[in-house]
Amino acid sequence: MNTSRRGLLLATLATPAIAQPWRPERPVEIIVGFAPGGGTDLDARSYGAAMERVLGVPFVVSNRAGAGGEVALAAVARARPDGTTLGTTNMPGIVTIPIERRAQFHLNDFAPIANLVTDPSAITVHAQSPFQTLADIINRAREAPDVLTYASPGVGTDDHLQLVLLMAATGIRITNVNYAGDAPMRTALLGRQVDMMGLNLGASAQNRDNTRIVAHAGATRSRFAPDVPTLRELGFDITMASERGIVAPAATPAAILERLREATATVAQDPEFRRQIESRSTEPLYEAAGPWFERLRAREADYRRLWQTTPWSG
Repeated sequence: MNTSRRGLLLATLATPAIAQPWRPERPVEIIVGFAPGGGTDLDARSYGAAMERVLGVPFVVSNRAGAGGEVALAAVARARPDGTTLGTTNMPGIVTIPIERRAQFHLNDFAPIANLVTDPSAITVHAQSPFQTLADIINRAREAPDVLTYASPGVGTDDHLQLVLLMAATGIRITNVNYAGDAPMRTALLGRQVDMMGLNLGASAQNRDNTRIVAHAGATRSRFAPDVPTLRELGFDITMASERGIVAPAATPAAILERLREATATVAQDPEFRRQIESRSTEPLYEAAGPWFERLRAREADYRRLWQTTPWSG
């Protein structure tokens, strides 16, 4: 070997390898805790399509409805931490489920990727319902405790807790009835099987056929339903929304999390992704991993205090 070739070889061996960004070696599964066609499901599909464009690998949505999202979150918590299994989260369920029951997961079982969307809880009745306003519902519930029925996607979800807080504020009693997602709830309402439903404003505003939204729990009126009053406007200091984010199993390596977070931040600014979120009458709300989970831990403490005074197990 001549001197020049030997020098080139030694130089090559001495040069540190440049680390390549992580890229999934197989399709990524996004586990959703509610039935197909609902807000969380549709947001996950939009996210997956956008992540495919960024990372160049397929993202596949898997619906595992049940127990207000616990079934899906437990599956994510137990998944292999290699970046190919992600889960959608819904606030407050991700922090309230372990408070109200012996859950199969806890907040520390997850590594945050980012929050992406917010969608206020709303109260909707059939278009032919005798209840024109929230006041009508409250007055009837006072006259007949436990008679009125309210469809929700599960105990401890934002839509259920909206009812819990309203009952605590007014002293009324309304019976909660659990369903696996938006579509079954809407079917029950249109079939007059329940008196009202706690469906997020986005889904309610998207399809008002034979329905009437009487109030929502956003901090302010929504640009997507400017005619619908907030609970605050109506005299109740209640705000509640489904905040939808993405998590991975807690033991996922740092390099993988870094790449997923970078890609998700890119997706959050993608015009097509934002257009799809807004087309469903919901608001994009990106929140990076660290600040997001710091806020969730503070809210978890708030909900533990609420549980002591106003248990919501039914």
